[in-house]
Amino acid sequence: MRIGPRGPDAILGGTATVTGRYEEPEQRDGNAAAQTYGVIAETTDKTGAAAGGSYAEPETNPSRPNPMSAHPEPQYVDPSQPDPSGPYPVDDAAQYFPGPQQAPQPGPVQPGPPQPGPAQPAPQQQWPAGYQANQPGADAQAWHGPAQSGPYPIPPHAPAQQQGQPQTGPQPTFSPYAQGAPNAAGEQPPNQQLAQDLSSAQLLRQTKRPPQSGWRKALYLASGKTLNPGEGPADRKRRELITRVNQPLHGCYKIAMLSLKGGVGKTTATATLGATFASLRGDRVIAVDANPDRGTLSQKIPLETTATVRHLLRDAHRISRYSDVRSYTSQGPSRLEILASEQDPAVSEAFSEEDYRRSVTLLEHFYNVVLTDCGTGLMHSAMKGVLDVADSLVIVSSSSIDGARSASATLDWLDAHGYGQLVARSVAVINSVRPASGKVDVDKLAAHFASRCRAVSRIPFDPHLEEGAEVELEQLAAPTRMALLELAAVVADDFPQASGRNPG
Repeated sequence: MRIGPRGPDAILGGTATVTGRYEEPEQRDGNAAAQTYGVIAETTDKTGAAAGGSYAEPETNPSRPNPMSAHPEPQYVDPSQPDPSGPYPVDDAAQYFPGPQQAPQPGPVQPGPPQPGPAQPAPQQQWPAGYQANQPGADAQAWHGPAQSGPYPIPPHAPAQQQGQPQTGPQPTFSPYAQGAPNAAGEQPPNQQLAQDLSSAQLLRQTKRPPQSGWRKALYLASGKTLNPGEGPADRKRRELITRVNQPLHGCYKIAMLSLKGGVGKTTATATLGATFASLRGDRVIAVDANPDRGTLSQKIPLETTATVRHLLRDAHRISRYSDVRSYTSQGPSRLEILASEQDPAVSEAFSEEDYRRSVTLLEHFYNVVLTDCGTGLMHSAMKGVLDVADSLVIVSSSSIDGARSASATLDWLDAHGYGQLVARSVAVINSVRPASGKVDVDKLAAHFASRCRAVSRIPFDPHLEEGAEVELEQLAAPTRMALLELAAVVADDFPQASGRNPG
């Protein structure tokens, strides 16, 4: 079959062999046919093939690239394999860029390799259990598990953050260091143990206290204070007694000194006990002479003023500071202050109950310890006011038989008039105003009073106290000073209970 002049031969200027394939006439412009369906054979083939423009199939010429590669065929993507479309896989990106992950957007999500954790079954070409269609982030949540907020796992007690919801309010912080709470064994945490290691008790060298008496003090002084044998038993006992004397005291503690019989050393006991408190405690101590007759308490210390308790009551409306009260009292070397009683024999009015109550009400604003030297009688007007406001009683007795009987009669009178509780917390003092004759069993006297009172103290005979002049603690014998210190410690043991009895 021959093609006419309007066929391809007319265009190419020659005769062509019919190949049996359909060819568009308008696309046979030069090499256009080769660009679309194939390649026209060259005039002279390097392999020696005959020229003539025969058509060559694309697959028969491997030296030419396949022009059909511009239209790739669809390929199947296995969802179990990682997505190589990005520079880093999904899990690698979380490793290099830690931080809170955003909720995935709706659409096809390529799952990454499973996270480290409990073993998961190999993913199959099916939806996981619990998957809900058309839910944003469901694929990522099902395949990857709960999102991690950083390189450290979330503690078990921390609430899990919901994906796609911002956290509001203060967030708890988790410290990798142990907190300062004791463990189950009761041991302190390391930080508290380090603080205890830096205490002064651990860092300072423990030195012995220098001795205060006996051969230990002589040796300490003879060696130029280079050889310190430490405190002896007597020094340790004295230090413990001083600690008891200095117990905290809230408010004003009022002590009444009583005796039915004169000449037993009641006024002297008042002065020495008050001087012991004043010399050891840092607060103010005062002794009031409440004897309705001419008292002698002001003679136990150097006299600084002639003012008496009546002058204080007369000027009570002008007293507002401690310095105002101080102008009416006399102070001894031990810092004990004494408020004297009326010394004028022309005064006929006795010191009444109302006078004593007004005096104590005024003094308790400026003093912590108030001692009252009562008279020898229990029926005078001021005695009822003394007993009503007293926190403790000190019953003074001599070491003689008549003195002990008078003191026991005092306790009987107090029990009979409704002061049984005051008797139960009272202290009995056996004062040796004379040298011991050895005929009276003082131990039996002490046992008798111990069965009725809170405690019993003994004061030995002392030549300095026998003089009846001004009392100086430095001139007392060592046994006497130790006995007074024990008496003060016994009385001070009631200080903590006094605040509960007198809350005001």
